[in-house]
Amino acid sequence: MGMASGAERGTTERVLTLLGLLQQRPVRTGPELAERLGVTPRTVRRDVERLRTLGYPVHAGQGVGGGYRLGPGQDLPPLLLDDEEAIATAVSLLAGAGGAVTGAGDAALRALTKLDQVLPVRLRHEVRALAGSVESFGGGRTPIDPEVLTTLARACRDEVEAGFDYPSRSELRRRRVEPYRLVASDRRWYLLAYDLDRDGWRSFRVDRMTGVSARSWRFRPRVAPDAATYVQEGVASRAYPYQARFLVHAPADTVRAQVPASAAVVEPRGNELCEVLSGAGNLDFLLMHVLLLGHDFEVLDPPELGRRCRVLAERLLSAGATSAGSGDTDLD
Repeated sequence: MGMASGAERGTTERVLTLLGLLQQRPVRTGPELAERLGVTPRTVRRDVERLRTLGYPVHAGQGVGGGYRLGPGQDLPPLLLDDEEAIATAVSLLAGAGGAVTGAGDAALRALTKLDQVLPVRLRHEVRALAGSVESFGGGRTPIDPEVLTTLARACRDEVEAGFDYPSRSELRRRRVEPYRLVASDRRWYLLAYDLDRDGWRSFRVDRMTGVSARSWRFRPRVAPDAATYVQEGVASRAYPYQARFLVHAPADTVRAQVPASAAVVEPRGNELCEVLSGAGNLDFLLMHVLLLGHDFEVLDPPELGRRCRVLAERLLSAGATSAGSGDTDLD
């Protein structure tokens, strides 16, 4: 077999890029795809036919508002997976996405979302049935129903509203949201979404949701905050009565290795300093944890925390002076 020519390799790369563009967003117009690929609309039509020949279900809409859409097909592309391989892959991804293995769930969910684009309907029921027989054990992230993760990931991808019941002040309330991103911490899964009833961005713990469903209403994406940063700040500080900021005299990487991401947000301030944002139920708890890091630090906010720091320092000095003056303890 001879080697592929440069033109053939270019065509293959372009067709794969086209597939990626169709996977990223439900509908793309021909002129938009032509511009992104740097080719003519006629070439786009030929590449779409190549995808169809491989088994990818690319649907073409009619009229001015029409476009190309990648939908679930009757068969998976024959060069990728047969039915048994597709089922095994999907079940493994479902287990990984919902399980407690830190780090693996993020990649599994991304891969599962892509596989969902072309998984035939006839295989989905079998995947669900087999996924029910897969469990995980061990510490780490709180296990989540993989179907819930898949539903939310699909809603984020397709830009459709989602609904779920969520506990609020000891009662369940139905929430209507525009889902934006799923975020995994070291312990839990969170959804960053725009809450339509409260008219603002919120983060929700996925393990607290029940009755999760995706709706048919599309929405135009809003300007969103950085998902990981927003969720981490909420978990580490906004959920608590007291929030505090410290300037710690140590590199950010050193401090990050000492505290879980769910306990504090650590931002570098040069090479030798970092700012730590954390929250707790009382001020003394915050001071104790920063003190135990073993680095010099300064209280930046709130002012009452600085005052509390001085009170505790005087109390410790007094206790130390009493112990040193008693002569009853010999540490040598």
